[in-house]
Amino acid sequence: MSNQVIDLLKKLRQAALDKGLRALISYHEEDSYLMRFANSAISLNTNEHLISLDYIAYDGRRRSSYSMIVDPSDLTGMEKGLDILAEMLPHAQPLSYDPTFPVYEKDVVDERSFDPGLAVLTNEERLAYFNTLAAGLESDDVKLSGFFSSGTTTIGQISTANEHTQYFRSSDAQVTAALSSESLKWEVNAEQSAQKKCDLDAEGLHADLALLLKHYHEDEAVQLPTGKYTVVFGPAATAELTNIMAYYGMTGGALMQGYSFLKEEDQGKLVFSEQIHLADDPREVETYAQSADRFGLERKPFPLISEGRFHAFMWDQDSADEFGKTPTGHDVSHGSLVMGGGNKPVATLKDLIELARDEDILYVPYIHYMNVVNPTQGMVTGSSRFGALYLKKDGSVQVPYNVRLTQKFSDFFGERVQWLSEEQVAYNVSSSYGRRDPTALKVPRFICVKEIEISHSNPSY
Repeated sequence: MSNQVIDLLKKLRQAALDKGLRALISYHEEDSYLMRFANSAISLNTNEHLISLDYIAYDGRRRSSYSMIVDPSDLTGMEKGLDILAEMLPHAQPLSYDPTFPVYEKDVVDERSFDPGLAVLTNEERLAYFNTLAAGLESDDVKLSGFFSSGTTTIGQISTANEHTQYFRSSDAQVTAALSSESLKWEVNAEQSAQKKCDLDAEGLHADLALLLKHYHEDEAVQLPTGKYTVVFGPAATAELTNIMAYYGMTGGALMQGYSFLKEEDQGKLVFSEQIHLADDPREVETYAQSADRFGLERKPFPLISEGRFHAFMWDQDSADEFGKTPTGHDVSHGSLVMGGGNKPVATLKDLIELARDEDILYVPYIHYMNVVNPTQGMVTGSSRFGALYLKKDGSVQVPYNVRLTQKFSDFFGERVQWLSEEQVAYNVSSSYGRRDPTALKVPRFICVKEIEISHSNPSY
């Protein structure tokens, strides 16, 4: 597979040279499969195999780009794309800075995140997985919905500077299963990220869903008063918060464009809880990591937060060029964010519910429709919606109606942090729109934070 991609890239490189172009040529191939469920039945079962090319031409401060979906056997059609690229270049608006042209110093072949078993998963196996996770949980009132997305992503890169190439291949799966009451209008769900076939654990999702269903069927539903609560966040909430925080606060581009909640002078300062450790770590294959970025820079573990101290901003090549900084190997379509675990031995939802507690705790597994309210303050908002529980001090459990949280990142990850679980899990944040770009974070299974304010509380589901 890698030889075919590399051979094609070298042919396109020569074609670009023959046309007098100074260009970067990128190859993207996806083999994608999607099984969707609604009303306890398969509503969609589809797959697609797509190959795309991205061309970027450079001429001093001018730069033009052109993308196309291609038939890999149609070299003539691909060369026509280079002709269009060449026609566009003289009309490109010059940049205010000198962009770096990619020059690869060595060949890179990175298939650490590829698992052949996951890559060839069958429809029968996807259906069997959903049948297992939902076994005995559906009824006339409670219906199953969700999706099982899996596939393979292949990326290749070459520039006209030399014949060195970069090649990356990964396999991934993302599962969401939801059970909803048609009469009461509540909904609970469970999710899973997989990088290899053995990561798939339908029994684990079944256990979580069965436990949530038990409480949603048997326990009292309540409208919580607005105010401050001690909250335990699940991996979905933690991963989504971390991902948005890193994007809006920890990139050099965000800093220089004025919308980061962090300042240059914050580097080295205690900004977060001393229990928080966060790094972009390309050694973690569960995050579909790449060993080099688009400009050939070797990606190494890059600490962002160490014992609560903000370490440094991530600089992609273009932002570094524009603002005169040193790139840090972050010219990638997705990072490999890893938040370190803590010392609390809580590995499952059952463990959390059975944990001895000396106060009431609100469990929020997901933050739904999360949006940034004010990026310079690092303030975000979202609602609980799926599967929240109110764990009472006396050992009882209540089911809270939907609540809204509007807080700053420094509230979620600052001095209010009480504990982090030892257990870490991979959580998939891949988008279902656009090209396949498997993205996951590795985060603690649970994080407990005090004094999180509930700004709104619904009177019903």
